[in-house]
Amino acid sequence: MVLLHVLFEHAAGYALFAVKEVEEIGMLLPQVEQSVLSIGKFNSMVSLAAFFPFKSAQTALENINAISEGVVHADLKLFLQTNLPLSGKKKAVLGVSDAKIGAALQEEFSISIQTGGVVAELTRGLRLHFHSLVKGLTGLAASKAQLGLGHSYSRAKVKFNVNRADNMIIQSIALLDQLDKDINTFSMRVREWYGYHFPELIKIVSDNSMYCRMAQLIGNRKELSEESLESLEEVVMDSAKAQAILDASRSSMGMDISPIDLINIERFSNRVVSLAAYRLELQEYLRSKMSQVAPNLAALIGDVVGARLISHAGSLTNLAKYPASTVQILGAEKALFRALKTRGNTPKYGLIFHSTFIGRAAAKNKGRISRYLANKCTIASRIDCFSEVPTCVFGDKLRDQVEERLSFYETGDVPRKNVDVMKEAVKEATDVTAEIKRKLEKKEKKRRKREKKLQELQANGETNGEAEVEEGEAGATKKKKEKVEEMEVEEIPAEENGAQDTPAKKKKRKIKAEEVEEVAATDDVAEPTDTPAKKKKKRKSEAQPAEETPDTPVTEKKKKKKKQEAE
Repeated sequence: MVLLHVLFEHAAGYALFAVKEVEEIGMLLPQVEQSVLSIGKFNSMVSLAAFFPFKSAQTALENINAISEGVVHADLKLFLQTNLPLSGKKKAVLGVSDAKIGAALQEEFSISIQTGGVVAELTRGLRLHFHSLVKGLTGLAASKAQLGLGHSYSRAKVKFNVNRADNMIIQSIALLDQLDKDINTFSMRVREWYGYHFPELIKIVSDNSMYCRMAQLIGNRKELSEESLESLEEVVMDSAKAQAILDASRSSMGMDISPIDLINIERFSNRVVSLAAYRLELQEYLRSKMSQVAPNLAALIGDVVGARLISHAGSLTNLAKYPASTVQILGAEKALFRALKTRGNTPKYGLIFHSTFIGRAAAKNKGRISRYLANKCTIASRIDCFSEVPTCVFGDKLRDQVEERLSFYETGDVPRKNVDVMKEAVKEATDVTAEIKRKLEKKEKKRRKREKKLQELQANGETNGEAEVEEGEAGATKKKKEKVEEMEVEEIPAEENGAQDTPAKKKKRKIKAEEVEEVAATDDVAEPTDTPAKKKKKRKSEAQPAEETPDTPVTEKKKKKKKQEAE
């Protein structure tokens, strides 16, 4: 008799269920489908044999990553070794939902694995009623665990995506193809629209982007003159064409156009010109990304064709996994299946047809050179995918080999052996990688030095700032104390001797005032021409000693007070 156990992987942990009456369930599949929906009937079919809860969210993420990759985790291995009856009279069969993990478990434990059929229906029921079958687990807790694990799994997949560098190339080449189509469509629209006004320009200027620039520059053809010949030459880069445009504008058959229509044509042609300029920038960006991600493939077959191969394969890793025969016809799948269906000739090349090598080969050698080129593309993509430091040494050597093979087909010159070429390439690549690593180490050292200097400067700045703050606080407190002491010294004698000082001060002030009046009278008699400003100055200078005299007793009292404190 066969004893069936079903392994169920949940966000909360691993569960092993023992299935009752497996033969009857296997025979009554429609009844199983109906009974799975009710918990009462389903509970009579399966029973929980063992449950292993995950200790933390990190453990759950590690286990789910291992399952998705088809690897048996240490926790899963220990769980099955402990709870699965591997030896006994009854033959144990383990039901698994995923065939990949099933193959790994079969290799690990040497037991029979069952997937699909009854196991798929039972897994559906377990997924529906899992929180009811496991004691202490509520539906809310199960849904929270699933949500948290789903978020962390997705975040990890996005963060550690090995194809993240390839994605930029795939998007760039897709946008480049889309821009080519759009620019072509818009240019035809400009030709048709501006052709009503200046139809002769279409035959003179054949390039789309140049035509849009000319339409933007010329505007109204009646305004063209000998003065605008230089600006026409700058755009067309040909004096004969510029003169032909000028002559055609004078004897044109086109209709007159209103200024508002002309403004709209100029605006649209301006947009098309800016799109063409952006396309050139995007092509440069694609070249730089290809030199970083797949330098050997770019050196061998070109940036655009290499990017199209990566885009069609899905990633550089997928392209590296393909055999040369698949790379050869990549992009010609329709023709291949049509040929297989009609039993005709299969295609000789796909996307690699756009490389220069196949175009240069003779008609009889196109198939041979495409097969050879696909072989070298596969080698280049594998080197790019799995090398630590990207260099274009191997790509240049492989390109030389394809050139030698082309000359061999044409002239019969025997090319070098692949072993000798690869030895040279390996030697050069080791030197280049060593040089690149040395430069990277230098940059890293410089970066660390800068960081240390910045940290030191920040630390010094903080300490200096604290010291300045402390000094400022100490200075402020000292000044406050001095002010308080001065105020006390001034207040005490004023309170003690206020009655004595007042009559003496009044007498002195009266005497000074009389002296000032006498001086003023003599000045008025002697110098009647003095200005009022001079009189003010004299009054100020004479008033100063009168103000300074009352301060003398205070200073004497200060001195007396200090002597008393010293004693």
